[in-house]
Order: sequence, then C-alpha cells, then structure tokens
Amino acid sequence: MGDQPVRDAYSFMSEQYIGLFDGEWRADAETALVRSHLAGLDGTVLDLGCGPGHWSAYLHSLGADVTGVDLVPEFIDYARTNFPGPQFRLGSMTDLDLPAHSVAGILSWYSTIHMPPSELDGVLAQFRRMLIPSGRLVVGFFDSDDGVAAFDHKVHTAYRWPVDEFSARLRKAGFTELQRLQQHSPDRPDRKYAAMAAAS
Repeated sequence: MGDQPVRDAYSFMSEQYIGLFDGEWRADAETALVRSHLAGLDGTVLDLGCGPGHWSAYLHSLGADVTGVDLVPEFIDYARTNFPGPQFRLGSMTDLDLPAHSVAGILSWYSTIHMPPSELDGVLAQFRRMLIPSGRLVVGFFDSDDGVAAFDHKVHTAYRWPVDEFSARLRKAGFTELQRLQQHSPDRPDRKYAAMAAAS
C-alpha cells in the first residue's frame, strides 16, 4: 500500500484529529512505558508517525534528542508551531534514507496500524537496521483476540494484531521483547490496545 491514501485521509481530518489531543491524551501506563525505554538514551530518538507532535514534545521534555517524522503536512506544521523543542520533518517511515545504526530509539505509536500485514516485516526490519545495537523500540498497536484482522478505522482501514503474533514479528526482525502492555479503553469497549518495548 502506498502512503498517499493514508496521507490524504489524515490531511482531510487533520483538524479533528489534532482536537483529540486537547486535555489528557495519554494514559499513565503508556507514559511510563515510553519514558522507561526511550528517555535517557544516548543518541537520537525518532518518533515515527508523530502526528501533531505530542509524544515528541513529551520525550523532549525528558531530555531526549527527538525528531518527529510524519506524512501529513498539517501535522508537521502544527508540531513546529506548537512544540519548538524537537525537530520535525515531513516524510515516510518507510523511506527515511538514514544510515544503519544511526539512532538510539524509535517510537512507533500506532503508526503501523494502517499497514497491510504483508508489509509489516519489511518495516520492522528497517527499524532494526536504523537502531544501534541494544537500541530501543516502543510500538503501539490495536490488540486482537481473533487473529490479524482488518477493521473500519475512523480515518482509514487499520489492522488488529494478537500481541503474541506481533511479538513473533519483532523476533523475526531481530528484536528482543522487553515489556508489553495490554489494556481496554473505558469509552471504547470494542477496542483493545497494546504496546510493546523491544531491544535491537
């Protein structure tokens, strides 16, 4: 799948999507996971699919040298205007053209959810290639009880992954799982959420 359909869908809904981040936008458990694995690293942290830049700003507030990357021009414009600390660049996480072993950490917070399952292994392999030895990856995704499955996401078709299957894909790419988090949203009982931290 090319980037254009996803870019166009998020551009169309960019104002509404940015509005979702007004007020409290992250859970304590998610914040703890991201902080414990991506703060304090000696080197650059990439926030891939950074959206409006909130996670990038949070990591920067903890002292991280963070660069946010996103496909959507409206998100990058918002991030640059509202969060002057981190670097932000327009681009695709599938076409970064960065040297091997050049970053210390990667945050991929729900940025692979629209990717067809056949493309995930290649993207995880690219994450692994960019990370230094023992670099850290934190990835958020939709959890599943019934196999890998597409569903009608509000913006664009997305995919749910059983956590054990996602972990297996990480191992295949050369990662070692360090921690996992699974939770339900009280206002979305039909959705399960997961996050995983791994080392390269």
